[in-house]
Amino acid sequence: MAMLLLAMLHWGEVLVGLVLLLVILYDVFQSVVLPRPAINKLGTVRYLVRAIWWTWRWVGNRMSSIPRRERWLATYGPVGVLTVFTAWAVALVLAYGLIVDGVRDEIHPVPKNFGTSLYFSATTLVPLSYGDFVPEGIPARLATVAESATGVILAALAITLLFSLYSSFQRREELVVTLDAFAGAPPSGVQILETASTHGMPEELIKTFDDWRQWAAAVLESHLAYPMLVFFRSSHDNEAWLNSFGAVMDAAVLVMSTVDDKSEGPAKLMYRVGNHLVEDLSWYFRRWTPRDDTPVIERFEFDQAWERLKKAGYHCKPADEAWTTFAKFRSNYASPINGLARALAIIPAEWIGDRSYLPHREREVRRRRLGRGRR
Repeated sequence: MAMLLLAMLHWGEVLVGLVLLLVILYDVFQSVVLPRPAINKLGTVRYLVRAIWWTWRWVGNRMSSIPRRERWLATYGPVGVLTVFTAWAVALVLAYGLIVDGVRDEIHPVPKNFGTSLYFSATTLVPLSYGDFVPEGIPARLATVAESATGVILAALAITLLFSLYSSFQRREELVVTLDAFAGAPPSGVQILETASTHGMPEELIKTFDDWRQWAAAVLESHLAYPMLVFFRSSHDNEAWLNSFGAVMDAAVLVMSTVDDKSEGPAKLMYRVGNHLVEDLSWYFRRWTPRDDTPVIERFEFDQAWERLKKAGYHCKPADEAWTTFAKFRSNYASPINGLARALAIIPAEWIGDRSYLPHREREVRRRRLGRGRR
């Protein structure tokens, strides 16, 4: 009877190890190998990554020095990637350790306990086996060979992914850096149009919309395939890829709604591709990107922009008519971008990021607190 229970325990370990192994391999395949976000993907490591990010951001927000805070938050992207692969490696060691412990009688010398089986599993995955344990039975040999191959594949995937991530990061940042001269730092959609008119560069404005349409398509593919790229911050002061994207979207919407300019066609194309990017980011980061039907900015802010554009030499449509169209277009992307900017703790730009300083927002917060207190 005791022998039967022991055999059942060993086979149970093997079964649990196999299930855990399949879960990990499935997660690795969807997260690294599959070049697109999977619907209903398992994403077991995703929750760990986001939990660590909240802790990382909490520490960063308590730093009084902004440059120091930005340096701290910028380290999270690479650290997060290493955390993902470390978590997978630890889980693989555990999974194969369970399998090895289940067939321990086929290993010489027989591992004394589960900890010894984990040691054999870890030295096989790396691989750093010292030959102090030798698999003799067929199941033990198959598990050893499979784990050794898994370790080599995991290392190759880690190296490949790092090269791919940094390549995508560099391509993303090229346009972000070059936009500074056009949009200022932090960037502003109104500033883009002012610069184009003041310096007589209408063709440069068209080129900007065309370049950023291609940029949005590239980011759509790379950041949805590897969402960890979202956490990689721009490396220059007062720059953030999300702020730059929002500024170009705002410039496109201002052209479509407020000013008469020959760049309206490229602006519409940029707006469509940009909306596609926002929709897909909202789908993946749905907890961070709440949606509402407002343009987020206030009417007085739009009126100030309208006056600036008129002074810059643009022929502007009537303010009331322009505001209605502008608010309709901007409400499609403003709240998701702002939600993601707040979640990523990005330094606010003119119309992107933390808007809690606005008077009516403060009243809304107080009203909600009072409502909760009455309950």
